[in-house]
Amino acid sequence: MNGIISIVYLAAGVFVANSQGYLANLTTIPHILSAVLAVVLWPLLIMGINLHNLSV
Repeated sequence: MNGIISIVYLAAGVFVANSQGYLANLTTIPHILSAVLAVVLWPLLIMGINLHNLSV
């Protein structure tokens, strides 16, 4: 049961991150890291927090 919940959570994260443009340009390490964070922390994206300009 936990595996199904995890898969649904990550699938929702990929969907939200893609709709916000986080998966469009994955050419540098900071872009990749912000995309990974966007997938994992997708509820923050819905609340309006911008992860595009992270300082790594």
